[in-house]
Amino acid sequence: MTATPHLTMADLVPLLFGHAAFQQLNAACELRLPELLHERPGSTREEIAKELELPERSAAVLLLGTTSLRLTVKQGDGYANAFVVEAAFDDGTWTHLRDIVEFQARIAYAPAAEYTASLRAGENLGLRHFPGRTRDLYSRLAGTPGLEELFYKGMNSWSRISNPVLIDGVDYGGVRRILDIGGGGGLNAIALVTAHPHLRVTVLDRPGALEVAEHNIREAGLTDRIDTHAADIFDDEYPPGYDCVLFAHQLVIWSAAQNRALLAKALRAVDPTGRVLIFNAFSDDDGAGPLYTALDGVYFTTLPFESSTIYPWRAYEGWLDECGYAAHRRITIGGWTPHGVVEAYPTAATPSD
Repeated sequence: MTATPHLTMADLVPLLFGHAAFQQLNAACELRLPELLHERPGSTREEIAKELELPERSAAVLLLGTTSLRLTVKQGDGYANAFVVEAAFDDGTWTHLRDIVEFQARIAYAPAAEYTASLRAGENLGLRHFPGRTRDLYSRLAGTPGLEELFYKGMNSWSRISNPVLIDGVDYGGVRRILDIGGGGGLNAIALVTAHPHLRVTVLDRPGALEVAEHNIREAGLTDRIDTHAADIFDDEYPPGYDCVLFAHQLVIWSAAQNRALLAKALRAVDPTGRVLIFNAFSDDDGAGPLYTALDGVYFTTLPFESSTIYPWRAYEGWLDECGYAAHRRITIGGWTPHGVVEAYPTAATPSD
């Protein structure tokens, strides 16, 4: 085993100035510095100041920040995007990363200041930054013009970055019809049927969310393969006739008791020889990481719902056992986010690997 290096005083710098590091990233995105350097690599500070309509001093401060954070690299008198930023342009993920930065800046950032208070109270006190009296983020966003659209845009971008394990890691050979519980904007449904032409998907969610999904489905030209079903995921029974029930980014929102209730409903609804898929980020079973889940825990503690948590793998497996599922297995494919799938079977054994 390799010993974990001890924390040093130098390691405290990104912790003490974490808020400032994000502001450097956010400013670069808002000012579209990466786009400029993608089109004109090697631009000088003076040229960048002119193109971004910034005073030269402001350009110097910004470029010092982005270069120190390794978002940009200095080559002589010119600047270029870091390799990872250029790679994101090349593979089409940069726009999604930029959407996520905007999501963090406009929705998650200010409420994060309520983290300590939320820990003490055991409640998502970051909600006080949004008007309303309900206890969940989703209904409050619906009352703030523009924020619900921004929320779903950010969630869709997270899904595009994290869903390769759902799209490519799961064997859909024996699946025909998927019920996507709380499917929101329908992005996962669209990605699934695009990658696997034999699949048909129903997105089940509240009416407001389904308006976004129906728009996206029409835009994708997939109304013949994806439909919607308006229902409350807790109060209404799920329609029968599906050989796969999918919970995508749902079971990090609710309490353990609520998750057990949802998994029990899925067990009643899915065909006996079908399966249930749980797709989201997971924390390690030993409680030591990864860093992604530790930091994302601030958002889940302060905003979505009072019990929102990125649970460890073993928590889901325990709930499945309690609900009476016959078998389950973990699916991962690697990547920089800790997303994976727990695949659960009502009666049949897991297929051979």
